[in-house]
Amino acid sequence: MSVVVKKTKYINFLFLIHLLWSCSLTRGLHEDEFLLTDVSTQGIDKSDGEAIKNLIQQKPNTRIPLINISPGVMVYNLGNALYDSSKIANKLQEAQQSLQSSAEKIKQGNTSTKVEKRYNKLNNKINGLEKKLEYGNWFMRTGNAKVVLDSVKTAVSAQQIDIYLKNNGFFDARVKTKIDSNKQKAKLTYLITENSPYVIDSLFNTNADTTLNDVLKANQKHSLLKNKARYSQSNITKERQRIEDVLKANGYYAFSKSYIEYNVYKDTVEKHVVIEQIINKPDSGKDHEIYTLDSINFSIAPPSDLIADEKEQTFWNDIKFSMYQDNYSEKIISSRIFLQKGKLYNKNAVIETQRQLANLDMFRFVNISFDTLGNVINTNIYTRPNQKFQITNQLGASVTEQLPGPFFSHSLQNRNIFKGLEIFEFNFRAGLEGVASATTEGGVYRSRELSTSASIIFPQFLIPFNFGTLEKFGRYNPRTRTLLGYSFVNRPEYMREALNTILAYTWGTRNLKQQFTFNLLDANLIRSDLDSVFRVRLEELQDQGNNLINSFLPSYVSSISGQVIINFNQYGLFQKNEASMWRIFVESGGTTFNWIDPEKFGDNSLNYFQFLKFQSDFRKYIPLTNKSTFAYRLNLGLAKPYGISGGVLPYEKYFFAGGSTSIRAWQPRRLGPGSFTPDLDEEGTFDYRFEQPGEILFEAMFEYRRKLFGYFDGAIFVDAGNTWTFAVDPSREGTDFKVNRFYKEIAVGTGVGLRMDFEFLVLRLDMGIKAYDPARPENERFILDKLSLKNPLGEKGQQVFNIGIGYPF
Repeated sequence: MSVVVKKTKYINFLFLIHLLWSCSLTRGLHEDEFLLTDVSTQGIDKSDGEAIKNLIQQKPNTRIPLINISPGVMVYNLGNALYDSSKIANKLQEAQQSLQSSAEKIKQGNTSTKVEKRYNKLNNKINGLEKKLEYGNWFMRTGNAKVVLDSVKTAVSAQQIDIYLKNNGFFDARVKTKIDSNKQKAKLTYLITENSPYVIDSLFNTNADTTLNDVLKANQKHSLLKNKARYSQSNITKERQRIEDVLKANGYYAFSKSYIEYNVYKDTVEKHVVIEQIINKPDSGKDHEIYTLDSINFSIAPPSDLIADEKEQTFWNDIKFSMYQDNYSEKIISSRIFLQKGKLYNKNAVIETQRQLANLDMFRFVNISFDTLGNVINTNIYTRPNQKFQITNQLGASVTEQLPGPFFSHSLQNRNIFKGLEIFEFNFRAGLEGVASATTEGGVYRSRELSTSASIIFPQFLIPFNFGTLEKFGRYNPRTRTLLGYSFVNRPEYMREALNTILAYTWGTRNLKQQFTFNLLDANLIRSDLDSVFRVRLEELQDQGNNLINSFLPSYVSSISGQVIINFNQYGLFQKNEASMWRIFVESGGTTFNWIDPEKFGDNSLNYFQFLKFQSDFRKYIPLTNKSTFAYRLNLGLAKPYGISGGVLPYEKYFFAGGSTSIRAWQPRRLGPGSFTPDLDEEGTFDYRFEQPGEILFEAMFEYRRKLFGYFDGAIFVDAGNTWTFAVDPSREGTDFKVNRFYKEIAVGTGVGLRMDFEFLVLRLDMGIKAYDPARPENERFILDKLSLKNPLGEKGQQVFNIGIGYPF
């Protein structure tokens, strides 16, 4: 028996050696070919090193250290082995012939459903085959081919670097390349000599059209060309565009940046430049004209499936309205038009008008055109109404906390329901969510959820301040939402029903960086049915002085709240620039009970709550290279019950830590509070069966993300945080927040993650490892040293796997 085992191990070892050898990146290269293993730059001091690296056309394959294996190349080679271009070309030719045959039938008048379906199917097939023929199969598109040193691409890259340096003031820069090769492997180095950069000594204007000078002087402080600044060609390009925007915002409708010229005079001794800015006159030889708005016409065309009847014409605020039916509010529309008769043409007002009219979600398109007569402009705004009724059905899967589950959603929109550009929305959603039980550790649990709501969105502020605000706040996209909804949740430990109503105001700033929400009313009538095991647990806590059971009694929860989201540089679009987002939320629950006794006016069978809640959530990501990003999140929350609440919060208002969007080394909602130590189970490990609500939350999450190959990205993260309570909890020792020990109770977890980024969807798998566990005795909390070769993931329960959709923050 031992001989057989040894032979098996020997065979497996040989197979592994063969597999690694066959995956060697240098295998299969011709004698004159070299695998590019490293690309570096030398000599970069004052210029932008990352921008220069992005100009290099060839980058080495991502490899696993030591064993010289690239997962991306392995995937590509697998696809290449299965790829037959001639076979695909033959299929493409056959499909094109069949498509031509179907097209002939349709041309001859055969428009049967069967023929049209076949035509569309063949068309989609041809698109897929053309894509496969050009870019390869799925494996080839996901993986990466071997990067073989290409002298042409190397020369082009060096030339692009040289141009970049000169465009950024390094006129005397030199770029050379050095190649070190050994055993069909090559290391490429770009040797850069920057020399001294040229700075701007002065800027002077020789404008042929002096009428522009007053406008330009008034905006000179925003100029991108500053004395003593390093010369930059991109700043000259941006300055030309800035001047055009300034002039077009001050009546110069016909002005174009093509009238602007720059002459750059170099002083090679002093290493500085003098820039001459010239604004030429039009070909007519006259000065640039200032244009004034004479008339504004707003037209709503009939839907494409209707025949245009004679349009009805009305006037409102000097705007002429022409509609195929007189059923749209001129008052609302005019509040979104920022062009005024008799005023100067302003390009910014045109863009803002187009944006705010589109925000109404009433029109398929908004086109603004101008007719000029001399220096007078007639403005024509053309629109076509969006479809009145819109139905959307979705069937898919969602991930909350840990496990995926299917869902179905249905939504109905009815636009302009009361002829005042209101939108009626009806939503229905049903699904099975994968959640961790609040009373059991591990396992798969189904949470059946059903919700439905009806809401009306008004494009203005309603009560209590609707008078006089429409014209004043039109450019801030004001909305009032009234909602009536019902939700049902059936988890393993409880069933919960809620009837809620909301009156909310939303608006944003003109620069789109701030979004405000104010909930004037958020009222919920809640009923719960507890599982017997969960009820016993809550009663045990109650006997110990913890009144959490009050959170699950029939309740009435009302609050007013406000939220502001400050979005710096469009956070969430994963652009190349640094971006951040800050969300601040404030809520006051049961505020009216400070003056009204609920026992006199309400139902004595209901439980009431009074509380204050605050949350600050700051997120930022910083691109390090074109393939890597550093992101972090700081999240602070406070929720304090008072008054008639009996020392407890509504269960939904508590803070929880742990899970795929929190401290990922702990199971969902199981971390903390404070240094509370759960009981031990039969195997001697912590019993994480019960959720752990807290009133104070702190989270700090740091993540390094890097593109691996194809759709795959990798991540390394460190999470730190915990929850606490304000008061001592008799049933959970160590949960209260104390200044002299809270820093010792901040849990720390680390780990790695894998993402599949399809642009429209990101699938995520994270493995978290507990590094510092505040639930343990104070001198035993650091447990990262429990990882070893024998136990690479640490002891039982030290690692947690999380599945998610989208990035954690």
